Parts: sequence; C-alpha cells; structure tokens
Amino acid sequence: MGMSSQQNGVLSEINVTPFVDVMLVLLIIFMVTAPMLTQGLEVDLPRTRTVEALPTDSDHLILTIAEDMSMHLDEYAVTMADLEPQLRVNVAQQGKQLFLKADDDVPYGFVVRVMGEIKAAGIDRLGVVAEQDRSASEDDESETEAQEN
Repeated sequence: MGMSSQQNGVLSEINVTPFVDVMLVLLIIFMVTAPMLTQGLEVDLPRTRTVEALPTDSDHLILTIAEDMSMHLDEYAVTMADLEPQLRVNVAQQGKQLFLKADDDVPYGFVVRVMGEIKAAGIDRLGVVAEQDRSASEDDESETEAQEN
C-alpha cells in the first residue's frame, strides 16, 4: 500500500518566470531613460532664417558651449586645455564632422578662442548649430500672403 516514488532526488529545474519578469522591467527602464540620455545640455541657440537639420548618422560630434562657458564634447565635459587633444583624437583622426553648438549668451570672444583650438587640432570643416528663427519665417509668410492678396 505504500507508494514509492521513483525519484527521491532534489528537483533541479530553474524557474525562469521571475527572471523574465526582471528582464522585462529592466528593458522598460532602459526604453524610458534612453531618449533622455541623447538630449545633452540645454543651451539657448542663436536664431537664423536658414537652418538645416543635423545629420542623423553617428559620423559627427557636437561641441556644446553652455552659458557658463563650460564645454562638452558630446556628453563628456572638456576644458579649454584639453580641447585640442580631445578634438585631435576624436574628430581629426577618426574623420568625423564637428558641429559647434554655443549658447546665445556666450561671449563672441570665447567662441572665437574655441574655434582657434578647433583649427589648431587640424579640423578644417566646422558646422555651426542654430535654431530656426520663428519670427522671421512668420514675417516671410505674412509678406507672401500680403503679396498674394
């Protein structure tokens, strides 16, 4: 009458359900935080009427100058003393395009000094980032509408 089991050993199966739950939570966290990481520093860019979009490929770097004159090469902080060697390694040797993104309140003389360091690093091509001037485009539209009427 006694029931005998054929398996008296320890059950050694791995329960993967908690593992999958943790992985899904981590995936959701990375999906939510990833867009925030690519925004970089907030700067008040100068405005102009003619603006082209930045390229979406990864063959470029952005040098950002904040209002307090702190500089970041992509997301990494860089000082004026370290700027030329960093640009030489990251831009000139790798053949990447460099874009300069300076706050509207940064003194012109400081931007010129930075551009001198860029030139000293052997970079001949430099893109300058600006924002579309909304008031100028609205004025153009109102002038066009006035001419059409």
